Amino acid sequence: QAQMVESGGGLVQPGGSLRLSCAASVRIFSLTDMGWYRQALGKQRELVATVGQYGVTNYADSVKGRFTIARDNARVRTYLQMDKLKPEDPAVYYCNTVPPRPESWGQGTQVTVSS
Repeated sequence: QAQMVESGGGLVQPGGSLRLSCAASVRIFSLTDMGWYRQALGKQRELVATVGQYGVTNYADSVKGRFTIARDNARVRTYLQMDKLKPEDPAVYYCNTVPPRPESWGQGTQVTVSS
């Protein structure tokens, strides 16, 4: 499995929470940093959070303090807990390695924030 498989998106009210999940290939997961990216309508894809092989995390300023990235090496999964969602957060969210592998982009999962 070269492509990532993302899930967990949906419709949530401002201030709400969602937890995204990403299944990856064991072959690439264990040796690399992982990240969550998002692409809003009409905008370029951006990296919002990363987690290193040993759990060190980094966040874009726009999500710092609201989003939490984590990885489960045993289950070969990456997670993104999104709290205090804002109207500017809607996008298709993707996971991939950092830097991203072109062949690993999945379908993404849509996040919509609306009252």
